[in-house]
Amino acid sequence: MVLNATFLKNVFLSSADDPADQRTCLICGDRATGLHYGIISCEGCKGFFKRSICNKRVYRCSRDKNCEMSRKQRNRCQYCRLLKCLQMGMNRKAIREDGMPGGRNKSIGPVQITEEEIERIMSGQEFKEDAPEHTWGNNGDSDHSSPSNGASEGNQPSPASTLSSNRSVEMNGYTAALRDQYINTSMSTHYQLLPHLFSYAAQSGLLAPQPRSLYPQSHPLVLQLVAAEDLAPLATPMLIEDGYKVTQVELFALLCRLADELLFRQISWIKKLPFFCELSIEDYTCLLSSTWQELILLSCLTIYSAQIFGDLANITAKYTPSDDELQGFSEDGMEVMERLIYLFRKFHQLKISNEEYACMKAINFLNQDIRGLSNTSQLEQLNKRYWYVCQDYTEYKYPHQPKRFPEIMMCLPEIRCIAGKLVNVPLEQLPLLFKAVLHSCKSSLTKFILFRWGRIDT
Repeated sequence: MVLNATFLKNVFLSSADDPADQRTCLICGDRATGLHYGIISCEGCKGFFKRSICNKRVYRCSRDKNCEMSRKQRNRCQYCRLLKCLQMGMNRKAIREDGMPGGRNKSIGPVQITEEEIERIMSGQEFKEDAPEHTWGNNGDSDHSSPSNGASEGNQPSPASTLSSNRSVEMNGYTAALRDQYINTSMSTHYQLLPHLFSYAAQSGLLAPQPRSLYPQSHPLVLQLVAAEDLAPLATPMLIEDGYKVTQVELFALLCRLADELLFRQISWIKKLPFFCELSIEDYTCLLSSTWQELILLSCLTIYSAQIFGDLANITAKYTPSDDELQGFSEDGMEVMERLIYLFRKFHQLKISNEEYACMKAINFLNQDIRGLSNTSQLEQLNKRYWYVCQDYTEYKYPHQPKRFPEIMMCLPEIRCIAGKLVNVPLEQLPLLFKAVLHSCKSSLTKFILFRWGRIDT
């Protein structure tokens, strides 16, 4: 990515074309078809990863283990392709053991594994206890997919790539009896019954939306989650006199005060959770220390968005960065800016309700893949409980939006990715980052409102 001050200045004057429907594979950059094994990827990389793990393949790189990954180059080195899949967070434990389509949904977003674990997988040590060692050359696994990787118009997976049997349809329409089983019993043996989140049926409209009632178990759980939220406006003052010029130090101090208040609200939220007594304080501490940035980001994009993209945006507009600040803006900051703008537009498009937000927040928080946890099995059951609750509520509330639940869930790995990259942005660059993001989002929102009222031309 070429970085220059002109681009940063232009971002304050105009907004880019809406990229909401143009997601790219995190492995090779081809057009993505959805969330596969925890990350956004194309059909080609999804299939390659599944074949590599299921067949316990061990590849070799004939170069320096740093081969280029693109749509045209991805088949030249399977070693580097699998390595990037693991480094980007593809979850090998989410692959179904029975070989059927659809992941096990072991985790919502990308997983983090150590360099040692990656090396064990790449060298084949991970597979030695389960099967005889096999060494595969750099051939025999070509991916001859089309430029769209099996995706039909509208960025939808094709029937051939996702609907290999009627079971996908059956899984998508899981029954109340199964849900009763899930709510009241251990789910360790029921992975195979999880609904196929990105099934062809759900995305193509193969199953016509049918009005139905909300499951009895879901309603009280949703109400409890919403009751745990502090929906009152943020108390940190975000007012400024006309004509006042905000300095970088002042804006940074304001951002710190906002972060303090938001973090305090997350701590209070944990104590009000309906499952608070089911986990240890040590596990809650571990979860919060790993997810607090994600929780704050999610709340800023949803329930506090009016203040963040209104009051705070007005303050950042009074801050004028110097040429040195513009020139020194890092690539990490630029990537975070682009991803945040995309995510804002996605949330604005979806219009997330308080109920959906509360479920998303609980699902994201209950991440059993975080290191140092003592009760991962309980976390896994709680995570799936609210996954089902969110899906149930969304399908009940929006029966004519069959893609809504998958689209909402796809926002969670994006939030985790942004939060992970945000820590690499130098602190002194945060004021400029927030100014750029808020200005672009506010400009985009203003244009949308004017367009809806017929005051600007298309």
